[in-house]
Amino acid sequence: MPEFVLPYEPLVITSTVDLPREEWLSFRKTGIGGSEVAAVFGISPFGTARDVYYDKLNIASAFDDEANKYQKKIGSLLEDVVAEMFSEVTGYPVFQIQKMFRSREHYFMLADVDYFVLLSDGSYAILECKTTSPDATDKWWNGTEPAIPLNYQLQGRQYMSVMHISKVFYACLHGNSENYLIIREMNRDLEIESEMIVVEQHFWENHILLQIPPPYIEEGDLIIESARRHFGYADTNAPEVVFDVVTEDRVLRYLELQQQKTLAESNIKEFDKELQRMKGLIIAEMGTCCTATCSLEGVQYQVTYNPIRKSMVSKENLVRLQAQHPDIYEQYVTVSESRRFYVKEQREIAA
Repeated sequence: MPEFVLPYEPLVITSTVDLPREEWLSFRKTGIGGSEVAAVFGISPFGTARDVYYDKLNIASAFDDEANKYQKKIGSLLEDVVAEMFSEVTGYPVFQIQKMFRSREHYFMLADVDYFVLLSDGSYAILECKTTSPDATDKWWNGTEPAIPLNYQLQGRQYMSVMHISKVFYACLHGNSENYLIIREMNRDLEIESEMIVVEQHFWENHILLQIPPPYIEEGDLIIESARRHFGYADTNAPEVVFDVVTEDRVLRYLELQQQKTLAESNIKEFDKELQRMKGLIIAEMGTCCTATCSLEGVQYQVTYNPIRKSMVSKENLVRLQAQHPDIYEQYVTVSESRRFYVKEQREIAA
């Protein structure tokens, strides 16, 4: 294949050929990468803007190598396969430029592109290679209309901006042949791009450079996971925290929501009670059978009541194993930590 030369090349930070991971992570700390843009916007399904902040300032890594490590490894290993499938399906040649780039106009914007595409008119496009499980393809659809996940859209717009390229393709594999390849394309939109740049610049200059943590605006699970990565394990000897006024308001709001949830659940319990009763009466009619059918208003329904059998070790057997074979117990039994969050009324405050 001939050597391809793009008509515009942004600043080159480094070659990524055989670049050790630690060095790659170090170079990424000098700006905002394409996969981090969604987190900066507070819309990433994988992390928060605070995670990006902690990572850039070496406070806590945003990269957990143990979290979904095999999914990440498989995705990385299949990049070349996905690119080859895309080329075969579309007829477009694809090629790599293994470099990490920086925008010439906006120094805080980085790009580490999977592949480039040579179009039939001689122009170039970007190709982002993705993988997903067969049951997670719904994010590539909006009803019956083809769609692109928002976090991937922002990644693609970042790369188009840095590389001055007007089109990005996404190829997402969710099976073991080209029949399971989802292909989407998106054109450059300078208006959206300018808004994106403003948000990134504000994040970089007002949070990273000034070392002021951005506020948490994400979903609760992401915030909890971010705090875990930052603080680490619980310290039972740590002194008691006295909340400020802002957090006191959050405690009050939590208690209000808890009360509202209790009222709502009281209604749900009545429905659950009736549902369980109907379920019991139906099961009683089925006896030992696992399937049943009925026809209601011209529609055929099938009811299944299948057994679910799985192997398990009871608590009593675990205690026996620990007592009789402690070496085997220590080898195969792991201890994990979970923390229970609870708000209760403790005492009245003295006047």
